[in-house]
Amino acid sequence: MRFFALLGFQHVLLFLFPTLVFILLFLLALGHVHLSTKDSEERKVRVLHSYPEGLEARDAPFPLALLLIIIGFLIWAFAYAVGTGILGVRI
Repeated sequence: MRFFALLGFQHVLLFLFPTLVFILLFLLALGHVHLSTKDSEERKVRVLHSYPEGLEARDAPFPLALLLIIIGFLIWAFAYAVGTGILGVRI
């Protein structure tokens, strides 16, 4: 039995919301794959290097989902560190 009833609820929220945000970002990634620039379609098609056995290297645009996940991770890490400091909890 916990001494503080809200502690379990806080843990559920801390696990639930990042998971829901990640699922929404993944669904967004399925709908829109990359950041659109004027040469993004040409970059997906142009072959930079050809390797044996039919392997080809392209300079494709950076995926939007990875960019959003990296930014979300950085925001979450900063908010977690600041929130932990404000609440006075030892990490």
